[in-house]
Order: sequence, then C-alpha cells, then structure tokens
Amino acid sequence: MNKELLEAMEVLEKEKNIAKDTLIEAIENSLLTACKNHFGKADNVKVTVNPNTCDFAVYAEKTVVEQVEDDIMEISLADAKMLSPKYDLGDTVQIPLDSKKFGRIATQNAKNVILQKIREEERKVLYNEYYTKEKDVMTGIVQRYLGRNVSINLGRVDAILNESEQVKGETFRPTERIKVYVLEVKDTPKGPRVSVSRTHPDLVKRLFESEVAEVRDGTVEIKAIAREAGSRTKIAVKSNDANVDPVGACVGLNGARVNAIVSELRGEKIDIINWDDNPAYLIENALSPAKVICVVADEEEREAQVIVPDYQLSLAIGKEGQNARLAARLTGFKIDIKSETQAREMGLFEQMGLQYGDTPAPSFEEDSFEEDSYEETENYPEYEEGYQEDGNGQE
Repeated sequence: MNKELLEAMEVLEKEKNIAKDTLIEAIENSLLTACKNHFGKADNVKVTVNPNTCDFAVYAEKTVVEQVEDDIMEISLADAKMLSPKYDLGDTVQIPLDSKKFGRIATQNAKNVILQKIREEERKVLYNEYYTKEKDVMTGIVQRYLGRNVSINLGRVDAILNESEQVKGETFRPTERIKVYVLEVKDTPKGPRVSVSRTHPDLVKRLFESEVAEVRDGTVEIKAIAREAGSRTKIAVKSNDANVDPVGACVGLNGARVNAIVSELRGEKIDIINWDDNPAYLIENALSPAKVICVVADEEEREAQVIVPDYQLSLAIGKEGQNARLAARLTGFKIDIKSETQAREMGLFEQMGLQYGDTPAPSFEEDSFEEDSYEETENYPEYEEGYQEDGNGQE
C-alpha cells in the first residue's frame, strides 16, 4: 500500500474538497506525460491505479512480431517467449515500466501536470461553491481599499465592492464585518471573481428574508421595492394568510425586526406599506406617511392624478421629491400630485366626477406625520404649480 500517496490524497480531498477520483485521473495523466517525455511516445502505455491502496502500475503494450522495426511498439517473438511460452505472433504483451527510471525532466513534467490539475479543480470547486451564492447576501470582512474599490473577504475568496456599488458617504474599516449582495460570480484563470453590492434593492429583500420568518417561508410576500441607497427604501408587502398582518410581521415587536435591518443599512429609513391590487389604493399607500384625499389612476397609460390636503403637499412630495419619486418607482405609475387648493382652482374635482367637499380633507393633527419628514412649502417653489413624478427623477 502506498500510504504517503493515500494520505496526501485524503488531505487534499478534505481541505480543498477535490474528489479522489479526480486526483487519481491526474496521477494517471502525469505518468502518461512522463512516459511520453522519456520514450518519445506513449500511445501504447497504460496506467492503473488502485483507488483503495493507491498502488499504481505502468506498463507498455507491445505487439509480438517476427522482425522488430519499432522497439517501443513491438517485441520480437523470441523475447516474448522468454516472458511466457504462451505468446505467439500478433499477440499483445504487457511490459512493466519502472517509473523510478524516468529522467529528471520527465519527472518534473509529471509533477507539473498533477499540480496544474489540482489548481484547476480547486478553482472549479470554488467557482461552483460561490456561484450558488449569486443573487444572495453574504457576510464579509473588509480587507483593504483598492483605490476607491473595497476588497472584502467572503471566506475562501476575496470579492470586489466597486465604487459604483457603494452607498454614498459609507466608509469601512479593516476587519469590519458587513453584509453584501452578490451580484455576479465569474470564472477566470486566476479563480472566481466575485462582484458584490451595497446599493442593490434586493439586498433589502434578502435582509428581510433573513430577519422575518414569515417572508422566508412565503407567508408574507414582498411585491415591490424602490430604493435610494443610504437614504430611504419603500417596500410593498402582501400577506398570503388572512390571519397575518404583513406590515406588522416585517416591523416586529417594538420594531425589532426592521430596526435590525436599518442598523445593517446604517440608518437608512424603510417605509413598509400594504400591497393592493387596486392601483389607486396602492398609490395612496405608497405616498405614506402623507394623507391623500383621492387618487384617479389610468392603468393603460400608467398615470395617476393625486390630490392631497394643502398642509400635506410637501410631505407627499418629500425632500427634493424623494417620497413621490420612490412611490412612482414602487407602483410603476407616473404620479401627478396636486394640493386641494390647486385641484379646486383647476377644476380637477369636477373632472374626477366629485363635488368639492364630498371627500373632506382630514383635520390637521401635529402628530399625524413625522416631524423630520415635513418640509415647508416655501422651500419648493415648484409646488406652486403642483408636482409631477414619473419615477425617473424627472419633474
């Protein structure tokens, strides 16, 4: 039994996850390469390796002939008779070859063949392992900055967090643990190249799946996500169980679940709303925390007219139009927001088939919206003419 070879193969199989059959195949190919370098050809050379004991044998198959013209491929009848009297002309004789007699160059080439095969298999194993992680979230350790990109260790490989996939203003310290979304895994001669992101909307989705059991098992379904990384995310959820509140499940007791995600995203605000198949109700929910008087949605044109109370106009639009922009992305509708006064002056109530006062504006309550989300109307001169958002950041 070749104990040293057997132990080496077991170590490689355990540490690098390379199958023993692959290593045996590499040994066979290396011995064939050595024979070719030593004898000039190896077409008639056969190698056998016992997978249990790792004992191997190398032999050349030669044809018995009357007159030898190629001593590598042929053997004379007289020499064959000396090996065994049973041989006759045309028979094939197996001649054992001593691999220890191979020259230094042949031995070195055989070694290189084995090492090359091990490296190839290691890259293949790593690629297959991380390819299954594509479109998923992994925890990595920040290694160092490469210019404006960041190298992040994901265990057995280092990933690259490009500048374009970093949240603006977010900085990292070496050895810091962060969660990243695996964008793509490419197979390269130097091993798998993994690209990750901190800005992708699906990062938020995967974090909810890991934190919220109802999302993970499909009881609560995430229907749509609109994200401006580092600032705010809107997420629409729907329950497939009438007894489960989708928003409550995502928020958790005292906000524990959503706060864990906000902490991982370093303070990024998350608005969780109820999904509704009726686009008007969905748009109303998407404009939360602003209150809405009425919504008229055109499904064919993917446009919606929204009227809000005067004091809610700036809240509905949001700082720099963010709330309306995210609502448009979330719903897929071009949203035109008008205040109650503007709608009355433009005759929108009549166009919508309503009489002004049929749907009274809610009474003003100071605690009905977040104080830090409210912006004075005078900061937005465009409000005087209303506000339109098509989801692409265009007014």
